Amino acid sequence: MLDGQPTFSIIAPCHNEELVLHELHKRMREVMDTTGEPWELVLVNDGSKDKTAEIIAALNAIDPRVKGLSFSRNYGFQVAVTAGLDYASGKAVALIDADLQDPPEVILDMIKKWREGFDVVYGVRGERDGETWFKKSSAAMFYRLIRAITNVNIPVDTGDFRLMDRRVVDALKKMPERHRFIRGMVSWVGYKQTGVTYKRAPRFAGSTNFTLVKMMRLAWDAITSFSYFPLQAATYLGFIIAGLSAVMIVVVAALRLFGNSNFFFGQATTLVMVLFLGAIQLICLGVIGEYLGRIYDEVKGRPLYLVAQKWGLD
Repeated sequence: MLDGQPTFSIIAPCHNEELVLHELHKRMREVMDTTGEPWELVLVNDGSKDKTAEIIAALNAIDPRVKGLSFSRNYGFQVAVTAGLDYASGKAVALIDADLQDPPEVILDMIKKWREGFDVVYGVRGERDGETWFKKSSAAMFYRLIRAITNVNIPVDTGDFRLMDRRVVDALKKMPERHRFIRGMVSWVGYKQTGVTYKRAPRFAGSTNFTLVKMMRLAWDAITSFSYFPLQAATYLGFIIAGLSAVMIVVVAALRLFGNSNFFFGQATTLVMVLFLGAIQLICLGVIGEYLGRIYDEVKGRPLYLVAQKWGLD
């Protein structure tokens, strides 16, 4: 181990989390000090509008193990995690939400598994307190859908709460894609992985930053980053419609031969069919456009994020 290098790094992305940061530091200190190993807490301020940046600076002043960086604007949770991975220097790196829904005490169970030889130890949400029925059911459906249609084995009922060995972190740092889905990328990397089950708590304070729109965007990023299923579905839909059209041609021809010349006559029927086929074509073009847009984002080569301030980091 390099001189001054911590054994454990904990990364916590923060967006308008001024109400929880002092409690996060307190509980993290209580938990990590029991390991008897050097550790660091890397707080990533993702363009917060409150006093998150000032609190990170104050925590760093009283405890040098608290380190932080502040983005020039809001880049999103997945990019904030990526920045934390870029700056974390521990032999093992843990990801945790700043809102304390993921209990810091579970990190000790993850460390135990890591010492047994596992490279990735992810948290499995056995219970989810303080969440609505809609969020629980939609999350369960999301995890199972992703597992069914993607080409990587993403464990169900897991989030980004996990601990990773340094070689896994180094592998993730070599993956520069812009539309990131960290838990899928970790599964793609492979190595020896296992899970620990825990009870997810309600937020300590404040309100969630994950709106329905953001969750839908994350789901779409997950699907398009690890699966060609939307493109394949468009192809299958084209074959199905072509098959139905061929059958209808035979049906219409037979009806006319047997004297029912009024069948399928009229502009209304024609208009409905044209609108239906036009809608299908637009949906397919939209799916193709999504994939092309992602290629466009990649080839521009812009940095994932810009840092405005750092505390305790080189």
